[in-house]
Formats: sequence, structure tokens, C-alpha cells
Amino acid sequence: MVDTAQGAALPLLELDVLRSFIAIAETGSFSRAAAQVHRTPSAVSMQIKRLEELLGYQLLLRTPRRARVTTEGEALLGFARRMLSLNQEALRQFYHPEITGRVRLGTSDDVGTRILPAVLSSFARSYPGVQVDVVVGRSVDMLEQIARCELDLALVTSGDHATSGQVVYTEQLVWTECAGGQAAARRPLPLSLASAGCVWREAALAALDRANIAYRIAYVSEHCTGQQAAMAADLAIAPFPRGLVSKPLKIVDDAAGLPPLGRYQILLERSSQSGPLVDALQSFVTHSFEML
Repeated sequence: MVDTAQGAALPLLELDVLRSFIAIAETGSFSRAAAQVHRTPSAVSMQIKRLEELLGYQLLLRTPRRARVTTEGEALLGFARRMLSLNQEALRQFYHPEITGRVRLGTSDDVGTRILPAVLSSFARSYPGVQVDVVVGRSVDMLEQIARCELDLALVTSGDHATSGQVVYTEQLVWTECAGGQAAARRPLPLSLASAGCVWREAALAALDRANIAYRIAYVSEHCTGQQAAMAADLAIAPFPRGLVSKPLKIVDDAAGLPPLGRYQILLERSSQSGPLVDALQSFVTHSFEML
């Protein structure tokens, strides 16, 4: 525990260390966090060790499968995110490059609706001369566009073990239905999904196959609104991010006996194109997810 005796100078928390701590908390992995902050796993481990020694508390529980945040770590996590946010805000106050040009951002509709308003608003204030082209589409298609340099940045969904891209957000997938509905009790289980290639779809079908639960794909829509419409009409259930579940929808009760879906990740993929515009937009997108 840090000595807070009267007159004693408190130590300073380093932003680089806090950034590594946040990355571990969000990815649940020292190795994935190390790749995200561009350090080696051993360097990140040493950062966390020094941070725990500085504060006098264990911040992370290291298990064979996943690094988990302790109660004290949860308390620090909120401070760490606010400190990094304030640092970025202070830098933007004094750094206003006169840049004009065009940058291309791809996103799926579920991701875009949650962060695009904040990203575009704050980015436009700092870079009023820049045109932002937004493309909404499927993750598999946007990855191909990134490879062809048709997009500069793209927000795509991935399973819990991403092999590329910067992890900017992780979230629990849950079975979702209409409140008071009966779709979850029907067999074969009616599903509302996106087309093949969707991470949510793959997680749902794999989980049902492992549990030997009969299902049928009743509705297919690339957009969340289409899947929501089928659920709201009590025609089907769907795998959905916990943060998108709102009335008239609800999470399916455990009593329904449906298998867990696990977590999924949102990755920020970048093309081989570089430059201050791409760097700037990447920073704004990352910051918006830190505020979620």
C-alpha cells in the first residue's frame, strides 16, 4: 500500500504502464496486450509487476487461460482510462495541424451506430478540412478492401482469439429474444442471423451444434435492425452483443437451456497506407472505444 503520510510526495503513474494495464484487462492476455502496445510480453509483465509494487495491491490474477482483473484492478481501470483520455484531450488542445485530404473508414452497422457520431464529431472539430468517407459493410468484405487499400481503416468483428489488428473492444455475446416471447422455447429453434462469415452467426451455430440443439435459420439480415425486427415480432432469437440489448428485447433466461456464446472482439484493421490522417483517425476511433 502506498505511504500517504502527511508531507510525503506521492509517486506518479506512468501513462505507458496504464496503457499496458488497460490492454491486458480488455484482452485478458499478456501476449495480445503486448502486441497491441507494441512491446514484448516480458516487458509488459515487468510493467505490471512494478505497478503492483508501486500501489501495494495485486491488480491482475494470472490464470492458465486468461488474466483477470482483481477488485483493486477494477478500481484502477476507471482512473487509467480517464487519465489516458485526459492526456489525449490535452494534446488535441494544443495540436491542430492544418491538414486537408480524405480518409476512408469501414465499419459494420452495429459498431458504427455506437461510436461513429462521437468519432466524426470530434474528428471534424480537430480536422475541419478533412473528408471522411464511411463505408458500412460486412467484416469479411472490409478485410478484403483493407488488403486492396480501398479502405484506410476498418472496424471488424472477430472471435475471442484475434490474430491480427488492434483489439479496441471486447464484449459478451448473449442469446436475445422479445420480452415475453416464446421463440426461445420452440424447436427447432428459430434464428435471426447475418449471412455466412459473421462472427456472431458462427459462434451461435457452433454452440448449438455442440449442445445438440435443433435449429433453423428463419431470417437473414446483414443489418442489426433486420435481426431486431424478427426478434421484436417473436419470430426468432439471435446472438447479440450484451450492450445492444434494449427494450423490447431481453436476454434469454438461463432456464431456456441454451449454451453460452462467449465473447467477441472488435478489431481496428489498417491498410498499408500511412500518413497523419490515418494516424489521427485511428487515435480518435481508439479513444471513442475507451469511453464506452
